[in-house]
Amino acid sequence: MKLLEFVRGWINRYFHHEEALLLVLLILAGLILVTWLGAVLAPVTTALVIAFVLQGAVARLVSWRIPEWVAIYLVYLLFLSILMVLLLVVFPLIWRQFYAFINALPNMLDQVQQLMRTLPERYPTLVSETQINQWMDAATNEAALLGQRMLTLMLGQIGSVVSIIIYLILVPFLVFFFLKDKSLLLNWVANLLPRERPLMNQVGQEMNQQIANYVRGKAVEIVIVGVVTYFTFVLLGLNYAALLGTLVGLSVIVPFIGAAVITIPVALVAFFQFGWSLEFGWVMLAYAIIQGLDGNVLVPVLFSEAVSLHPVAIIVAVLVFGGIWGFWGVFFAIPLASLAKAVLTAWPQTVPDPDPGG
Repeated sequence: MKLLEFVRGWINRYFHHEEALLLVLLILAGLILVTWLGAVLAPVTTALVIAFVLQGAVARLVSWRIPEWVAIYLVYLLFLSILMVLLLVVFPLIWRQFYAFINALPNMLDQVQQLMRTLPERYPTLVSETQINQWMDAATNEAALLGQRMLTLMLGQIGSVVSIIIYLILVPFLVFFFLKDKSLLLNWVANLLPRERPLMNQVGQEMNQQIANYVRGKAVEIVIVGVVTYFTFVLLGLNYAALLGTLVGLSVIVPFIGAAVITIPVALVAFFQFGWSLEFGWVMLAYAIIQGLDGNVLVPVLFSEAVSLHPVAIIVAVLVFGGIWGFWGVFFAIPLASLAKAVLTAWPQTVPDPDPGG
């Protein structure tokens, strides 16, 4: 009986409000929809993110007293221009460097073998020649399939030619209508909700600025970090500068973990190219400076209005949502964690008055 009373009291405390129940149902429906149809709706999700980023530029032009329809067309033309540059210049360059990196892996493995075979002479009490040979055989067997695995993974992520064509057609098409009919779509969604919705309005108002700040800020951060890293590596003469710059730029999507993981390929490429030399030191110093400026200067400027989340909460959100929805789960991990925090903050917790007649 005590257990039933506890459950009844908990339900009365947190779910007595009709709007609270509706909000729970909407969140659950959204989670189920994304989980079951996430792959099918990926072009829509991509277009929504891009439109959300571009809406900031539209709003800025409108604030300069440019008519909204003119601002929309100007921003959309800019988006198409950037897309063409990416398709015709940036992506082919990255692919060529990726292919060259795969072809260079056997030479890198040979250098590792030569370095490892000197260890028994330098540290005979720690490792033996037999152990080194066993390690080298295992590494050789793995490396023989590494290139094929990486290419297969890359092609698997890209998808078929038909999927690429669908993305190239649907995403720009959807972005245009998301920008052009923003008010119409928002009003349509609002008409599906109750007229009196203080809880939803509170959560929505809190999340709107946070998501806008995060999505647009993260897009700007990816571009700035990637471009700065690329030109820095080019000036230092590092191979695969475009490929590494892209990886470093994308690494900012995963807070804390991304920068640590991408340090490994940067250090390996620099070591195999320059060895233990001054050039290697310059590359790692430049990379450390870029990461330091990103974390201590760029992030505070871009995300000044973001919700303050504990690093443990951020890492847990990245692991959980990334495990469920992959790339988009990682990208939206912080907004989703902020949404959970906003819902918990706004959730009605007043116990309803007991029925006097009861």
